[in-house]
Amino acid sequence: AGSLGEDAFPYVVDLTDQESLAGLMTYIESEFGRLDVLINNAAIAVVEAFDTRSVESISRELNINLVAPLILTRLAIPLLKRSNDARIISTVSLGGVFPTPESPVYCASKFGLRGAMLSIGLDLAEKGIKVGSILPTATDTQMLRKEAIEGGNALQFIAPPQSPDDVARQVLLMLDKPCLERTPKPSESLASSLAMLFPNLLPRTTRLLQKRGEKGMKKYIESLGERGLAHRVEGIWRLK
Repeated sequence: AGSLGEDAFPYVVDLTDQESLAGLMTYIESEFGRLDVLINNAAIAVVEAFDTRSVESISRELNINLVAPLILTRLAIPLLKRSNDARIISTVSLGGVFPTPESPVYCASKFGLRGAMLSIGLDLAEKGIKVGSILPTATDTQMLRKEAIEGGNALQFIAPPQSPDDVARQVLLMLDKPCLERTPKPSESLASSLAMLFPNLLPRTTRLLQKRGEKGMKKYIESLGERGLAHRVEGIWRLK
């Protein structure tokens, strides 16, 4: 944030601490008096088998990905109501549409966030606050690179990951033309939604897609090496 210059006002919060979140809203009110746009973007993805994960790890992922955005949204509403054109935008991901066996807690958080934002959007529309969600597929971020190196969800790599700029453009587009949901890759969103019409076929569907995803993940990891972002250490890929 420091690279943004004097127009940026960094403020550090602990997303798992409600008092810290409330302190952020107090700071915004004291410095600016109102809030025009709230963007819920922070999230984590833990690649670990559900039957061996600690309860603390599960709770932390849900708190950061689901509980924190809901609390921030609730705390921000009084300040948003002071704006003439208030917006709330949340990054949900297609993990909130299509389940993946390697990331059940992440999917739970994103399914929940998607449903909550649709409901909140319907409720706040009549109160002058426009609410929408972005549903990106795999995005070439540090989080995705780490997940790929650690052998995470191969289904994310059926198609090449998009860039953060692709997602940012969707956020700007949503600010310009508000709607409940927007997807950077509509074709993948449609395919996921169609697959969910037949949930009992998911075991077969995921098996069919798994091999293609594994090939895509291998290519992605190799591209990290070509870009100087990863290297092999004793035959094992590591991020630099």
